[in-house]
Formats: sequence, structure tokens, C-alpha cells
Amino acid sequence: MATDNPTDITLLRGDITEQHVDAVVNAANSSLMGGGGVDGAIHRAGGPTILEGCRALRSSEFPEGLPAGRAAATTAGDLPARWVIHTVGPVYSKEEDRSGLLASCFTESLRIAHGLGAGSIAFPAISTGVYRWPVEDAARIAAQAVRTAPESVPDIRFVLFSDRALAAFEEAFAP
Repeated sequence: MATDNPTDITLLRGDITEQHVDAVVNAANSSLMGGGGVDGAIHRAGGPTILEGCRALRSSEFPEGLPAGRAAATTAGDLPARWVIHTVGPVYSKEEDRSGLLASCFTESLRIAHGLGAGSIAFPAISTGVYRWPVEDAARIAAQAVRTAPESVPDIRFVLFSDRALAAFEEAFAP
């Protein structure tokens, strides 16, 4: 798939916690203390070291929590990755356009990964779970964001949990 950045983009169905990449993106909540869905899976698979890193972020850079659209990194603990990049997606709203915040989750995560020197990154379908973002729209926003991000990494993966999400991302990334 051609992009504006010199990257290889892979779309696959699977478990993001099993990806052998430099950075795994966590669809976190603003507390950074773990939760359900991808967030819970990453914390469970990565072990207590990730939570310790999140506590350190809360006691320093983000005492009020990580705002939607922002990203921050911790160690990956027991995951087969070097770092976890935590980003907080917006809750979907029909009344308010929050697509810029969702796009920012991808571009900020890529900025952090680039700054860490990561060569590979795995993204989930941010905001499409309990935050109720329609997966087709989220896929379109993700595709546009990573294709036009000012900073990138050579290997970008989208690891989708369902066939429906995979199909939506395949359509969004189609040439």
C-alpha cells in the first residue's frame, strides 16, 4: 500500500499483545491505570511493570490523567515489544466532531515511536470498543492520519480483533 511516508503498512487479524514490534499502542483510558478491552489485555499480558510506568507518568507529566488525543510511552514489561505507547481515544459523539482527536491518537503515537527510535509499531482500532466509534469511520481516520503524519516509522501494523474491523481497515487502506 502506498503512503505519503516511506512505511510498510500491514493489516491483520490477531492479538496485539502477541506482536513482536518495538512499540505496541494501547487504547488506554485517561487514568492510565488499566481497564477493559485492549487496555486490560495489554496490562494483563505485560505485567505490573507497565502499571508502574503508568503510575510514574501520572506522578510527573500527567497528574490529571492523559488527555484524549495525546500519547505517552512506558516499558512493555513482559510483552514481546520494547515500549507501550498509551493513547486515549475520544468517545464517539454524533453531536460533536471529535475526529481530529482520534487522528491525533495515531499521529502522536507515531511521533512518540519515532522519537524513541522505534522501527515498528502495532496499533489497535482505537475508540471502536467501549468508546463506540463506528469502525468504518475510525479506519478511514486512521488511514488518513498515518498516511499524512509528519513523523513515522518503517513498519506500521494494525492488529484488529475482529473480521469486521479487518475488513473496514482493508477498505480504508485500499489504493
